[in-house]
Formats: sequence, structure tokens, C-alpha cells
Amino acid sequence: MGEEKKTKVGVWPTIKPFVNGGVSGMLATSVIQPIDMIKVRIQLGQGSAAHITTTMLKNEGVGAFYKGLSAGLLRQATYTTARLGSFRILTNKAIEANDGKPLPLYQKALCGLTAGAIGATVGSPADLALIRMQADATLPAAQRRHYTNAFHALFRISKDEGVLALWKGAGPTVVRAMALNMGMLASYDQSVEFFRDNVGLGEAATVVGASSVSGFFAAACSLPFDYVKTQIQKMQPDAEGKYPYTGSIDCAVKTLKAGGPFKFYTGFPVYCVRIAPHVMMTWIFLNQIQKLEKSYGL
Repeated sequence: MGEEKKTKVGVWPTIKPFVNGGVSGMLATSVIQPIDMIKVRIQLGQGSAAHITTTMLKNEGVGAFYKGLSAGLLRQATYTTARLGSFRILTNKAIEANDGKPLPLYQKALCGLTAGAIGATVGSPADLALIRMQADATLPAAQRRHYTNAFHALFRISKDEGVLALWKGAGPTVVRAMALNMGMLASYDQSVEFFRDNVGLGEAATVVGASSVSGFFAAACSLPFDYVKTQIQKMQPDAEGKYPYTGSIDCAVKTLKAGGPFKFYTGFPVYCVRIAPHVMMTWIFLNQIQKLEKSYGL
């Protein structure tokens, strides 16, 4: 009995950061999904946020804003579970090696980069399914894939294009995730220390303030990579079987030549509105989950 109890005590602290990260990310996604849909369609060149919103409501109904929600939840269950869990483990190990002292910003950034790469590698198939489902309605009728849910999309992609196609665009996905998580994770921990120790804010104000800073830096660091990733994942071959881009670098170069550096920030206001609240809600949900667990002695 004693050994069984000890095993349970040892297992929960190990998986706890992963479980908490996944649950908080899924809750945040459930709230932010409509804004994410608008962001993707802006990047696909369908017009302004107001125009897209009006058109979707008129032609497709409210349900269109939640198309791809199953893929979004699956993405959080894989990607966010892996990135937040691994980030907390990495920072805890680094703090132990630093004799319990707070980590300098560059070490937090390195932990964020690593956690982002791990999370993106695990979550890339679900991310591809999400992009495909959100972009499907924008394609000509003959080219639509008509995925019914995330698992149907993953099955169809594996069957029609091969299992490795699930990681199509994984390169820019990983790079984008590394940039996002460097901005999101490092700035959050740094901001918590600043607001709590230097400004003297209470717990709730510290979480909200740090979450806001974290959301802004996550958006600013990641949008160029998100733009390239979206273009790669949505592309289809022409009549001759050729794709518009040979890879993420080719996409970035052609985009730079065609539209200049600001082209990568297409839809930044909506992207920031989408990313920042999602990041904020993820941290706030995570904080509340941790408080609830603490009240139950978990």
C-alpha cells in the first residue's frame, strides 16, 4: 500500500504540468475559435475582419465560426500540453541548477524555444487539420475536401497523401512555435517577477498584467512565421502538379519580393486580438486550475 501511494505521488507531479497546460489551452481555444477563423481568412486574402464577419454570417451562418473547433481542441490537447508541460519542467530543472535563484531572461527564452519546438512537433498534424478545415470553404467547390471533423481530416490526409503529409509545413510550424513560445513563456515569467516583486501587485493583477505582456510578445514574435506556415499548409498543386512554393524559405522570399516586409504582418490587428486573449486566457485558466488543485491538496 505504501509503495502504491508513493508511486501515485511521484506520477502526478510529473504529469501535472502537462495536464494543466492542455486543459487551460483547450478552454481558451473554445472561447477564441471565432476570432481564429477570421484571422485565417484574412491571411487567405478574403478582405477585412468586418467584411469577412458579415459575409460569413450572411452566407454560412454562426456555425461557420466554429468550423475546425475539434481540430483546434485536438491541437491544444497535443501542442499546448507538450509545450507548457515541457517548459515548466525545463525551467524547474534550470532553477535547481541555479541554486533556486530566478532565471535570467535569456535562460527563460531558451526554455521557451525548446518547449515550442517540442510542442509543435507533437501538435503539427492537428495544426494542419485545423488550417485545412478552416480554409476549405474558401476553395472552389471542386477542390474542397469536406472534412467532417479533425479525426476525419487526419485519416483522409494519411490515406490520400501519406502519413508523412501530416507533418507538411512542420518546418515553419516548429519555427513559428519557437518564436511564439520564446515571446509568450519567457515574457510571462519575467513579467510575473516584475509585477509581483518590483511593482507589488496582488496575485490577480499580476496574472492579468503578465498575461497581457505575454500575449503581445507572442503575437509580435510569431506572426511572420504564422503567415508563411499558413501559406505552405493551404497550398494546392496547379494543373501541372506544381506547388506555388517549394518550401518555407521560398515562400518567405517570394512574399518579401511581392509585398515587402509588412506583408508578413497581414492581419496583425486581428492576429494580435486573437493571440493575446488566447494567451491571456490560457494563463488565467492555468492559474485558476492550479489554485483549485491546491485547495484539494493536489
